[in-house]
Amino acid sequence: MQRLSITALLLLAPLAHAAGPVFDSHVHLRNGETSLRQFLAEQQKAGLELSGAAVMWFGGPHQARAGKPADIRAGNDQVIALAAGHKGIVAVATVHPYDGQAALDELTRVAARGVRILKIHPHTQGFDASDPRVLTLVTKAGELGITVLMDNANILPGDNQKLFNLAVAAQNTRFIFAHIGGMDFRFWNMLALARTADGFALGNVWFDISGAVQLAADSPIEAEFVWTLRNVGIKQLLLGSDYPQMTLASAVEALNKLDLTAEEKTAIQSGNAMRLLATAGKSD
Repeated sequence: MQRLSITALLLLAPLAHAAGPVFDSHVHLRNGETSLRQFLAEQQKAGLELSGAAVMWFGGPHQARAGKPADIRAGNDQVIALAAGHKGIVAVATVHPYDGQAALDELTRVAARGVRILKIHPHTQGFDASDPRVLTLVTKAGELGITVLMDNANILPGDNQKLFNLAVAAQNTRFIFAHIGGMDFRFWNMLALARTADGFALGNVWFDISGAVQLAADSPIEAEFVWTLRNVGIKQLLLGSDYPQMTLASAVEALNKLDLTAEEKTAIQSGNAMRLLATAGKSD
């Protein structure tokens, strides 16, 4: 398959929304190649210089359900092949924790094919993040050098607390918690205190701020959101779109409204993602 260069596609695009490149850490491709080309075209039209994107096959109408390991394997193979043909595209695989050994075997298989990000979603996949099978899965991911991306929109009470406990129990696994707790982002300020305790550095916890940043910008809670970002650590933050539910342009526009330094915005837009990918498989 001919490799498609993102840089070549977007070279002539004016930088209307961002100073410098942007990495989208959260992209759902519902129709494979067609969706990817639509996504890239949208970034070009918006004037964004895309440095890369982490893409997944499931979400929306396509879900990774328990008891269907063959379907999950086929979806993972599809996104791996897609990423192999497009420079700058990073494949995100999935499994279902309740599939037990089949999930662990699939995780091992995709790791051997170069996958370094696993996405699992408690609510859409129908599992409890505090279930011991989830800890077994994410521990194995850490052993394989795979970062675990999990939904953290805090849809139900206790979601933040379950993810916190999971990260503590699996400190050798790197996590990205998507949406930084949604409108309950305040909870994650506890990291500033937790890190003062022995054994609670929690450098394995990262956040994708998609969705939450759009809500916080130009709002009464904007200053508190910025305070939270600095408490959890600017170096632990990633920008994502959650495409096609939301656009990358709206995320960039919202980020630029926040009272952050240019250096901080650059790190969130792209620098942190590049560092995370470059150190995949290494301990924090």
